[in-house]
Amino acid sequence: MNTEILGIIAMFALSIALAIPFGKYIAKVYAGSKTLLDPIFNPIERFFYKLSGIDPNKEMTWKQHLVALLTINFVWFLLGMLILMTQGSLPLNPDNNPSMSPDLAFNTTISFVVNCNLQHYSGETGLSYFGQMWLMFLQFVSAGTGMAAAAIIFRAFRDKTTTQLGNFYNFFVKSCTRILLPVSFIVAIILLFQGTPMTFEGKDSITTLQENTVEISRGPAAAFIAIKHVGTNGGGFFGVNSAHPFENPTYLTNMAEMIAQLLIPLAMIFAFGYFIGRKKLSWMIFGVMTVGFLLLTIPNIGMEASGNPAISAMGVDNSLGAMEGKEIRLGAPASGFWSIVTTVISTGSVNAMHDSTMPLSGMNQLLAMMINSFYGGVGVGILNFFIFIILAVFISGLMVGRTPEFLGKKVEAREMKIAMIIALIHPFFILVGTGLAAALPHLTTETLNNPGFHGFSEMLYEYTSSSANNGSGFEGLGDNTLWWNISTGIVLVLSRFIPIIGPVAIAGLLAEKKFIPEGDGTLKTDTPTFGLMVFAVIFIIAALSFFPSLALGPIAEYFTLY
Repeated sequence: MNTEILGIIAMFALSIALAIPFGKYIAKVYAGSKTLLDPIFNPIERFFYKLSGIDPNKEMTWKQHLVALLTINFVWFLLGMLILMTQGSLPLNPDNNPSMSPDLAFNTTISFVVNCNLQHYSGETGLSYFGQMWLMFLQFVSAGTGMAAAAIIFRAFRDKTTTQLGNFYNFFVKSCTRILLPVSFIVAIILLFQGTPMTFEGKDSITTLQENTVEISRGPAAAFIAIKHVGTNGGGFFGVNSAHPFENPTYLTNMAEMIAQLLIPLAMIFAFGYFIGRKKLSWMIFGVMTVGFLLLTIPNIGMEASGNPAISAMGVDNSLGAMEGKEIRLGAPASGFWSIVTTVISTGSVNAMHDSTMPLSGMNQLLAMMINSFYGGVGVGILNFFIFIILAVFISGLMVGRTPEFLGKKVEAREMKIAMIIALIHPFFILVGTGLAAALPHLTTETLNNPGFHGFSEMLYEYTSSSANNGSGFEGLGDNTLWWNISTGIVLVLSRFIPIIGPVAIAGLLAEKKFIPEGDGTLKTDTPTFGLMVFAVIFIIAALSFFPSLALGPIAEYFTLY
């Protein structure tokens, strides 16, 4: 057990150690500074721009950025629907997997376009290799979209007073080519040498020790799994995701995948500080996020390592921890750590079944997604946190009797209205969706694997995962039905783009305002005191919004164990 804890500490420490210099590199990429990868990617990018007719040097306003972002994502959605609904007739389908139904294709396409990867199908049986390759493309571009949106925020606060915030396509392409692709290549090589398949051949037949013939699914999995973690996408090539021995064969691959999903969300925090020249601010943001992360992680590791008291009461040895739904090669502590990392960061990949975790572990997983601002997904994590900064600035300004300011710009009524809408829209989607599911039992109860409190948690988790663009699930829920496909699909698309539009609009509006130099009365936003204020705002909003629903689900289930 001590060895497993040391492995967890090593994974987290190494992720931070790599993220700081990588954040400096990301800042250089978005600033257009010279980097080591320029000789490789400059010719590729010039060819792309020449072919598409895009001028990467043409400056855009925040509104033009959003038009470009929404338009290109709509095109990907239409192409995805076409491919998934016809994949049974398309090439690269050696296992003859059928085409998807319209409602399942709708849910799957939206899910991968919005970087959620909520899977209502079983990976190896639900998609052809052509379909898998298309979804791998979406994993790159959806992550690149979120990072490009964050780069717009970077530009808005670096320049004193401006309406010109760079070029969306320039930020987007650089995110894919110079950041996501190199890291994904390294991770894929590690996976490949540890036994993850990378082939276009179909199923293989093997004979077991019992002399039974078994069909084993294969495919171009190593490349898919690398970007699913690097881009905080999370959708598994195989149905059980990173609990599958081909997706995550060894403890080394477990560490590589863990670091891969932590790296860019952490690096984007430091990149913000390097880009705008305020490194103390990025350390404040990192500190608040890390405190919140550890408050969720440490109890989770402890609960999963301690085992299930109901099992202990039956006289069963629980010394390995709560091992139901977990892989023995990884262990309970590492699985508990992963379950919080994947929900905090919005990756959504799993190396153990969340439906089988302890009730309060499930609550922490839900809280990680409900708060949705401790690290978060690539790019969008810092956008979500930015909303809480604006709220904390406004409240702090009222407390000291000054006009609220952030980085030399006055925060006024228009920005506050947008921030409040974005802060409240997340719990609105989660609670309304869960409420409708609970109120319509003829559509939902037959899909629940567990009655009572845990069944409610399954429904709550599904909408929380959808709204947080996470994609993990309490997979006791039979979610491939018309109700779940359509309702979560609507939540997916709204909860992705509204929280991107809001922060970009606020940053664009602030960028247009006159810059006010800091004075003696300026509220410092890079101090531990202000960090405590931001944390308090996050805690209050989460507690007021979600405690009643958590009390009906995981908290009530916890008391049934004793």
